[in-house]
Amino acid sequence: MGTWEPWLAIAVALTLLITLAMRVAATDLLAVGCLAILVVAQSITGTPLLPSPEAAVAGFGNQGLITIAFLFAVVTGLEFTGGTELATGWFLNRAKTLTGAQSRLLIPVALMSGFLNNTPVVVALMPVVSDLAKRIGTSSSRLLLPLSYAAILGGMCTLMGTSTNLLIADLNAKEIAAGADITPLSFFAPAAIGIPATVIGLIYMIVASRWLLPDRRGAISVSDDPRQYTVEVQVEAGGPLAGRTIEDAGLRHLPGLYIAEIQREDGTIAAAKPTETLRGNDVLILVGALDSVVDLRKIRGLTTSDDQARKLQIPAWQRTLVEAVVSPRCGLLGKTIREGKFRSHYNAAVVAVARGDKRLTGKLGDVRLETGDVLLLEASPSFLHRRGESRDFFLVSTVQQGAIRRPERAWHAIAVVLVMVAVAAMTQQILTASLVAAIAMIALRCCTTSEARRSIDWSILIVIGAAIGIGSAMHQSGAAAGIASGLLNLAGGNPLLTLAALYLATMFCTELITNNAAAMLMFHIANSAAAGLGCDPAPMIMAVMIAASASFLTPFGYQTNMMVYGVGGYRVSDYLKFGMPLSLIVFVVAMTVIPIVWPLS
Repeated sequence: MGTWEPWLAIAVALTLLITLAMRVAATDLLAVGCLAILVVAQSITGTPLLPSPEAAVAGFGNQGLITIAFLFAVVTGLEFTGGTELATGWFLNRAKTLTGAQSRLLIPVALMSGFLNNTPVVVALMPVVSDLAKRIGTSSSRLLLPLSYAAILGGMCTLMGTSTNLLIADLNAKEIAAGADITPLSFFAPAAIGIPATVIGLIYMIVASRWLLPDRRGAISVSDDPRQYTVEVQVEAGGPLAGRTIEDAGLRHLPGLYIAEIQREDGTIAAAKPTETLRGNDVLILVGALDSVVDLRKIRGLTTSDDQARKLQIPAWQRTLVEAVVSPRCGLLGKTIREGKFRSHYNAAVVAVARGDKRLTGKLGDVRLETGDVLLLEASPSFLHRRGESRDFFLVSTVQQGAIRRPERAWHAIAVVLVMVAVAAMTQQILTASLVAAIAMIALRCCTTSEARRSIDWSILIVIGAAIGIGSAMHQSGAAAGIASGLLNLAGGNPLLTLAALYLATMFCTELITNNAAAMLMFHIANSAAAGLGCDPAPMIMAVMIAASASFLTPFGYQTNMMVYGVGGYRVSDYLKFGMPLSLIVFVVAMTVIPIVWPLS
């Protein structure tokens, strides 16, 4: 490395490492800024040892990067239809203890993450985890970090499970196309390491989390809300809850919410005993806090009573939940909701009513409105603009609610995902499968075009694209070959020690920057190290692939770790304490399996 180009490439890579670790600015800005240094240097000097501007930005058209973008859209279809809850709810709703909840959550997550990019899987399941934690009476901090780790472990098992695997597989295919003598990577190639690492890792997390994970709760729980909403829902005839007892339906231990009475279709009233069997068209009168009422809407098999919301002249996916406080000037004061024809008058349906901490009896339609009543309404977004200045209400504000907007399309979304996975596994055409699946989600109205567009995390894609350009500079300048030579000298030419050094170096980079940036930087180093040893690059590439994903020590190395960081109330020390044993587990499995499956000779 006698010229200046390799040293510039190394300096830029180190700058990216350090600035990302120190959180100097947004990750995408730092990645693009570092890439810009290389582009400007090449443009000024014209040196052939750095990629041209066209080559430097070619990473933004990388096949793996585009596949990731499409997978975000696919998971949006699952999220907005409730397909995730439908696929996992039957399994998770039976959990009674923390161990049971973790077992029922982490195993399906690991399985799903093998066939869906693990980042959007965590995005889709975070609301489910919050509901699960409330149901078993524990803190979500006991579930969110294991959720992230399980998604990472599961993603190691296939080429489709994580963006890192997709990117490395794409780079590997390009090397083969260029004439390199490298073993092609099959769809399930990483499974040889990923499956045993996942099994051992899941056992470790389920056993050790009670001692190594904190139990941190929010300052205010839903039961602290002084307002007691009365909400009325109907058991859907022929739905999943009809014919089941309250206990079996999972309605007995709703957090901050209880069933006050059951009104039968024949006019009789039944007590809400755990053993009471629900019938189709039963009307359930429940009392609870606002958050709990909103969560109630996620339960399949329960619909808005009296068909009021369904009579609204607004598509279900365009509706929003609104809180409105009745003022003394409201024209419906003293009238019941039914008498005042509230829905026709305001084009909004009353979902629940709260009157301080008083419990209202009877059906919602029979409630006489009083000044100060808080109404939870289902309405169009325009209701806020039309009624925000109205004298009928003191206050009108939107309510944060779950993203399930088209529950009737849930099976369509699940079918699209299953077909996508089957086609990708059989044909290896992962980009094509994800592209068609994203279009199918929109065509089947599982999500809209704008929702799919908004779901894409552009910052992640920008970091990946820039990291590919920086990795290309490391290779083209000869910096990767120089570092590989240093690793070989450090390992004394021993293939196994070189493999271990490469794995640990990649893992170290991953924890400081991001998995994709680390993978891009280390891929060419792995190829150069293999060339120096005179062996097939496949084992070195597999070590980089697994190590780049095995980010368990900091919240910064992997996007799913960062996503749960604030929500779970974690500290950096929590990752180190809980993730260190997991990192050692994956390292030992990788060092044992790789030389057996991909010989180093």
